[in-house]
Amino acid sequence: MTIQIWCAVAVIVLTIYALVKRIETRMVLFLAGLVMCLIAGSPVAPFKAFIKGMTNPTLVPAICSAMGFAAVVTASKCDLHLVKALATPLRSLGALLIPVCTIITFLINIAIMSAAGTAATVGATFIPLLIRAGIRPAGAAAAVAGGTMCGLLLNPGCAHDIYIAQMAKMELMDFIGWGAPYIVGLFLVSAVGLALVCIFKYHDHQMTPEEMATFETAEATEFKVNPLKAIAPIIPMGILIVSAIWFPKAGVDVVMSMIIGVIFICLITLKTPGEFSKAFFKGLGSGYAQVIGLIIAAGVFVAGLQATGAVPAFIEFLKHSNDIARWGASIGPFLMAAGTGSGEAAIWAFNQAVTPSAASFGMTSEGLGLLAALAGQFGRTASPLAGAVIIVAGVARVSPIEVAKRTWAGMFAAVIVSALILV
Repeated sequence: MTIQIWCAVAVIVLTIYALVKRIETRMVLFLAGLVMCLIAGSPVAPFKAFIKGMTNPTLVPAICSAMGFAAVVTASKCDLHLVKALATPLRSLGALLIPVCTIITFLINIAIMSAAGTAATVGATFIPLLIRAGIRPAGAAAAVAGGTMCGLLLNPGCAHDIYIAQMAKMELMDFIGWGAPYIVGLFLVSAVGLALVCIFKYHDHQMTPEEMATFETAEATEFKVNPLKAIAPIIPMGILIVSAIWFPKAGVDVVMSMIIGVIFICLITLKTPGEFSKAFFKGLGSGYAQVIGLIIAAGVFVAGLQATGAVPAFIEFLKHSNDIARWGASIGPFLMAAGTGSGEAAIWAFNQAVTPSAASFGMTSEGLGLLAALAGQFGRTASPLAGAVIIVAGVARVSPIEVAKRTWAGMFAAVIVSALILV
């Protein structure tokens, strides 16, 4: 290996250390990429990569409009109506409450997408419900945490879907249709593992009277479910699915479906449309800052790896063993996410640097890209540092470590199965 590649390895180690210490992710990735470009004698490369990420015509409109719509859903409280509509039939399922709650949270995550948003919205309703039904607090929190991931990968507004589909040269809905059986099946592997740990190892379905006495659950504010508000969060997804199946030439895209969803919410609520306009554009800006900002920073990091020759050398190495790619794309993002509480940095860096060359070592871009995305999701859900895990632990009044003890086995099993079947 050249001196530049050894320098890149040193920068990568320092980057991982900084991310584990939870230093601001975008800053770490940008500075690491900048340093590697300077070492390689390419001082302009990081700024070209920065501009390319800022102005990506495929990612920016779709992701920002989806985040804007999500903000309107929250402002209109349509998410609460969706959660309550799904929670009502669950009150008398006993131990089955744990896997059923996880599955329903997964379905809600399709619409809400944000893991923390799903945890906060679902946790406030489901965790008290589970505890009143006799599920121990840590088990109730784990049941919700286990469903705060993977569902978003079935939403056409998901940034990972948009990027992987573009990279694989597939239509967005075709990619989601291809990936859906894997996403749902692998989620079920994680959910079953979580339920088995909760029920047979921790006996979370056998809450004692003493435990019940120490957790006085406040009754949730009662309101009547509005069916129109309950379906509002899934309107854009429904529009995209219908147009893809029956009207493929209509030209309906993510931006159009999200704006139609906002208009629908305006029509079914009594709030001033101006309030929703403010929420939409605030969410749009937040989406650019949080999601596009991370993509930009990851792009600069990858530009540094390219400039030093680390990416071409790594890809040449992978050509001689696709097992390295398989386990690198799965265990790598999983461990990074478990250690930092967020798998996004690892997912974006891997999918920008390595996945485009998947064909050269006998894999498909869509398979390798989805593997990295799922591994990051599973790793985050196994981490006591993840925002979603901290939120549900707070609602249940338990330690995040107690929640992670119940989630990690199912998540680890799911990532191993993912690596074996996706590539």
